[in-house]
Amino acid sequence: MPHDHGPHGHHHHDHAPHGPGHNHAEPDHLHSHLHAADEAADLQVLAAQFVDGFLHAADKTAYLKLAGVPFERPGKGGAKALKLVDVELRTEWQVGTAAPSFGSRELSYLPFPGPMVRERTNMALVYVSMDEKSLLDIRDFLQGRKREIER
Repeated sequence: MPHDHGPHGHHHHDHAPHGPGHNHAEPDHLHSHLHAADEAADLQVLAAQFVDGFLHAADKTAYLKLAGVPFERPGKGGAKALKLVDVELRTEWQVGTAAPSFGSRELSYLPFPGPMVRERTNMALVYVSMDEKSLLDIRDFLQGRKREIER
């Protein structure tokens, strides 16, 4: 679950108290950090928007090309190229949560009341060769694209 760090899911803080050695020319330098949970939430938003765009695209192949989705990928060992043949969508509804209980091997379970039930649609890119089938989760693809863009 994302932390509430302001309108963009991140927080700003002043590093002036750290003094010398913090490598900032200005003592009141501000920068932001995204926590792991916030990054996961950000990625889930990107994935939801990607799926929505794909569903509404008049030309699904053009949409994938514009997004930089590879239509071929190396297979295991790189011997044969895998070809993109399918886009798989799976819809799930989260109806509760379970987490480890303190001091017990049992899970603490909390079913959600109706208004808290959330729908999720996940996408996978399905690649095949004569010898292999591989699924690339769209979140993994988007994470890689996001890293490329941030460089």
